[in-house]
Amino acid sequence: MAEQEAAKITDTNQAEAEVAELQRLNSLPFASSAMGYIKRTGPGLLQSAMTLGAGSAAASVIAGASFGYKLLWVQPVAMFLGVMMLGALSNVVLTTGERPYKSFGREIGKWLVVLWALGTIMSSIIWHFPQYGLAASAARDLGAMQGIVSVPPDVTAANAVLEEAQKTNDESQINAASDQLSLAKKETSALGLGFTDSGLLLSFGIGLLILCVNIVTTFNYGGDSRGVRLYEWFLRGCIALIVIMFGIVVLAKIDVVAADIGEIFKGFIGWYGIPNLWNTDGTMNNSTVTQVLGMLGAAVGINMTFLYPYSLLKKGWGKDHKKLARWDLGMTMFLPFVLVTSLVIIAMKVGGVYDGADVVNTTIKPLGAAKALGGVLGENAGRVIFDLGLIGMTCGAISTHMVVCGFTFCEMFGLKQTKTRFRLFALVPAIGILGVVSSLPIWFPVAASAVCFTMLPIAYFAFLIMNNKRSYIGDAVGSGWTRVAFNIILVIALAVATIGSGIKIYGNVIKKLLPEKEATAAAVEADTKPLPIE
Repeated sequence: MAEQEAAKITDTNQAEAEVAELQRLNSLPFASSAMGYIKRTGPGLLQSAMTLGAGSAAASVIAGASFGYKLLWVQPVAMFLGVMMLGALSNVVLTTGERPYKSFGREIGKWLVVLWALGTIMSSIIWHFPQYGLAASAARDLGAMQGIVSVPPDVTAANAVLEEAQKTNDESQINAASDQLSLAKKETSALGLGFTDSGLLLSFGIGLLILCVNIVTTFNYGGDSRGVRLYEWFLRGCIALIVIMFGIVVLAKIDVVAADIGEIFKGFIGWYGIPNLWNTDGTMNNSTVTQVLGMLGAAVGINMTFLYPYSLLKKGWGKDHKKLARWDLGMTMFLPFVLVTSLVIIAMKVGGVYDGADVVNTTIKPLGAAKALGGVLGENAGRVIFDLGLIGMTCGAISTHMVVCGFTFCEMFGLKQTKTRFRLFALVPAIGILGVVSSLPIWFPVAASAVCFTMLPIAYFAFLIMNNKRSYIGDAVGSGWTRVAFNIILVIALAVATIGSGIKIYGNVIKKLLPEKEATAAAVEADTKPLPIE
């Protein structure tokens, strides 16, 4: 009993000391306070790691391979809008200190928070599969460079035929090529999955390695404050690895980057807007618009919106941490995301993947980009580094998917979060390891897309309402022109998320449920299913 009382007194003293230090930092200029803030960041890291996964990799590869530097502005704008919405959410949570599942259910409606949690769980499990799929593809590519045959030649040839057929959008050609690929897998590969024995070994080897690493780190997060710090340093390591790997690829062509610095700057400020917006007949180029709006609306996922407030509470943050929370979102969520996605886009241009056509290339995958960058640092070196960067991206995303499930299940079931419960629920998405060799049945990603992309704008709308509900958060709603400006940004973010979600639902749900009325989906979004066999 005495030990418990002593622990409470120690925690209270530490909390008071931290608040005093934050008040001191808040009074200092940015440069003087930066290091103090860096030491205390954390929740933004989880968001950054979650969004820097297979989906971001594919979107950045497609953007760079299709338009060079011209879409460099899209990802910063998309993440800025997402950060602003999470900023509104942090204002609500840090003002009240309440767990959002309970408070939002009371203030807005229980049906909303149930769907919010359901969408979070579905997205974290379903989109776990493509993370492992991308990591396994990168591992098999590394093996191929060592002469390890992962895919039978007949399957590789059939894959190439299918990719060419998909470019035509001819349903009969695509179906015939798909049948040819299925037959090749069945007749020439281990277990009919499209891989040799060595391919299966590499796939499950990297999958098990990543799973084991993430179990250890995620279980740390479910423990005490020391475990949380260890987990956050793990995420810092993942993000640093990603930045270093893609940065090396770009720096290897520093002469090209220096020569193109003007074009890179134009790309960041949106000089070219949406390139190739109009067709020669005067009609709008739907594929280009869809690519841009889809990127704008999908930088933040529904599971990120659930994870963020609980990661704030897990850190013990409150009203005095509001400035730190804003700093955290900017420096550990916005900055790493923009840096990594920009490096990938720039790599596509300086590495020669971009052909200057300014036409959306939905058939290129991150693995194809890695192969194309093989000679950037000498024979295959660029390819190795790019593959390692891809594996780093998936590792962080897999970890955060596990963390968010640990939180969400406890909230949905009304259970007090204990170390054991958190760890058990965190293991639920681990089924995604099967993504190293297999795609999901079509209805899984369709159902996930329908729920998750529908819920994102609804969740954004809820955050907008709660951040302006004076009866709940009082004067924290803000005042004057800053409140007006902030709300205008939130409305823009809501509109963009709604349009982006509509595009995703159209491509991932409607086109798949009504194939007879739509062209066969040649461009399947990378964040809804594993990448095909390389």
